[in-house]
Amino acid sequence: MPPESWIVFFEWCEATALGTAVRNSMYAFPLIEATHLVALCVMGGALIMVDLRLLGVGMTDQEAGKLARLVRPWLVGAIVVMLSTGVLLFLSEAIKCFYNTSFWVKMMTLPMALTFTFIVRDRQIMNGVPSRMRGRMLGSTSLVLWFVVAAAGRWIGYS
Repeated sequence: MPPESWIVFFEWCEATALGTAVRNSMYAFPLIEATHLVALCVMGGALIMVDLRLLGVGMTDQEAGKLARLVRPWLVGAIVVMLSTGVLLFLSEAIKCFYNTSFWVKMMTLPMALTFTFIVRDRQIMNGVPSRMRGRMLGSTSLVLWFVVAAAGRWIGYS
């Protein structure tokens, strides 16, 4: 849990015009949430295709680096949409998020997942074919990190 002094920032976020507009609109929150979830599906598909390839489970006739390059625009686009819609969702209920453990789990894991995906995993597979063991470690670590991000995000609404 963050220091209690941070609550001032979260109160300010929730009081912004965007936060108030989303919170007071009958349609804004569900439409933004739906867009967020569609982007999650696109992102998940792009990640899973590469990670399963690294695990040796699917698309084994494709080179992992080539597959990662093919899905990268979908992955980046989905992440941009998710970050944009996520900020709007957060602004509409920032104080609730402050007291929500799932929110903090997501916020701690998200930078790790992004860093791992774009700096560790992608660099490894773009620089050549990783060994079978390294590929499995990369794929499984990516899947676990992103599963935690998605599960914690989903749990925000239930806690």
